[in-house]
Amino acid sequence: MSTLINLPFIQKLDENLRQPRNLIQVILGPRQVGKTTTLLKYLNEKQSSGFLYESADGVFHSSHKWLAEIWAKAQSEKKILVIDEIQKCENWSEMIKKLWDESLLSKKPIRCILLGSSSLQIQKGLSESLTGRFQLLPVYHWNSAESKEAYGLSFEDYLKIGGYPGSYSFLNSPDWNSYVRQSILSTVIEKDILQFHSVKSPALFRQTFDILVSYPAQEISYTKLLGQIQDKGNVELVKHYINLFEGAFLIKTLSKFSAKKILTKTSSPKIIPMAPCLYYLTILSDYNSEEKGRVLELLVASQLLRLSGELYYWREVNYEVDLVYKEGKRVYAIEVKSGRKKDSRGLSKFKEKFPSAKLIFVTMENYAEFEKNCEQFLLNHAVS
Repeated sequence: MSTLINLPFIQKLDENLRQPRNLIQVILGPRQVGKTTTLLKYLNEKQSSGFLYESADGVFHSSHKWLAEIWAKAQSEKKILVIDEIQKCENWSEMIKKLWDESLLSKKPIRCILLGSSSLQIQKGLSESLTGRFQLLPVYHWNSAESKEAYGLSFEDYLKIGGYPGSYSFLNSPDWNSYVRQSILSTVIEKDILQFHSVKSPALFRQTFDILVSYPAQEISYTKLLGQIQDKGNVELVKHYINLFEGAFLIKTLSKFSAKKILTKTSSPKIIPMAPCLYYLTILSDYNSEEKGRVLELLVASQLLRLSGELYYWREVNYEVDLVYKEGKRVYAIEVKSGRKKDSRGLSKFKEKFPSAKLIFVTMENYAEFEKNCEQFLLNHAVS
C-alpha cells in the first residue's frame, strides 16, 4: 500500500504556481503529517524546471547570511526556492521581505515556498513583515479517508491511532505509545514551543497538556484545569499554556456561542484535540460508548475547523448543543450521535433562541459523507 498521496494543499499549490501573480507560498501545519514529503514528490514530478530545497532544521546557525546565500543561488539558477522549518531562522520574516522586495525591483523575481510547523512563530512573522506578499496553504492531521487510502487503516483503528501517518506502522504494537510520545509529541513540545517560548516549568507544561487532551470535546473551566495541575499557578498561566499548544497544532479550544460577544470571550473552553490519537494516549484500551462518542465529536469538530466559518459550542443551564458552526448569517446547530444515549432537548432550546438556525445530525453511519465534503453535507442535511 503506497504511503504517498497528494494531500489537499498540493492541488491549491499547483493552482497558485500556475498563476501569473508571484506570491510567496507558505505551507503551515503540524509536524509529521507529510508536508515536506508530499511537497518534494510534487516538485519532482511536476516542476521539471527544478527547485532548491533547504531546511533551517539542519543548519547550525541559519542566519541572514544563510538566507541571502540560498536566495541568490536559487535566483541565479532560476529555480523554485523551498525553505523548510523557516521559523528556525532568526528574524526570518524581515530578511525574506528584504530579499523578496529586492528581487521584484531588480525584475528577477523567484518562486519561493516556505514551510513551517509553528503557527505562532510563522503567523507573527507573516503579519509583521510579509503582509500582501504571501498565500497561506494550511496542512492538517490526516483524516480517516486519507489514512485508509494510503495505509488501509480501518475507521475503528483511526478512532484510536489516527492523525500522524508515521505512527500507523506501529498499529497493534506495544511501541506505538512510546513512538508517538517521544518521536512526535516531545519533538513538537521541545522544538516548536519550548525553543521559542519561555515556560517556567516544562514538567508542569507537559502535565497541563496531558490533562487537556483527557477532556476531548468537553467543556472545562479554567479554574477546574488549574485545580488539577500539581503546582501553584493562575488562570492566566493556563490560558498561556493553551495558547502555546494551539500554536503547535495540538489542540483547539471552542468558545460558547452567544449573541453577545463579551459572553463568548469569557466562556469556559471546550477542548478539541486535533487528532484522535492524542486522546487515545490517555486511555490505551478499548473505548466505552461515552469515550467513542467524544472521539467522533472531536473528529467532526476538527473537520469543521478547516472551513472558513467560526466554530462554537452552546450551553444554557442543562441544555447543550455539541457544536455550532457560523458562516456569515448562516448558523448550524450540530449534534453528533454515536449510539450513546444523549438528551436532544438542547437542539430544540437552541432553535427557540435562534429560529433561523439549521439543525444537523452527524452519525457514525454518515460521517464518511460528512468528512468528504463538510460544506456540501451541511447544505444537504440541514433541517429547518
